Amino acid sequence: MRTTIRLPEDLLAEAKQLAARTGRTLTAVIEDALREVLARAEGEVQSPPFRLPTFSGGGPLPGVDLDDSAALLDVMEGLD
Repeated sequence: MRTTIRLPEDLLAEAKQLAARTGRTLTAVIEDALREVLARAEGEVQSPPFRLPTFSGGGPLPGVDLDDSAALLDVMEGLD
């Protein structure tokens, strides 16, 4: 299908250069760019907002070093 679009000269020049570098037509470059933008926009709409649950508390247990993963694992295994 044929249609007419208006592009800024610098954008058109970049698209033509990309087409020449990649051995594609200008139409193919514009199609790919438009498909990519549409796919990205579709993905944004479909993702529902995610809320991370939070809980109140007094922080870590006394003596727990959050920088020592091995010691933290030992404490967590002892809580079971």
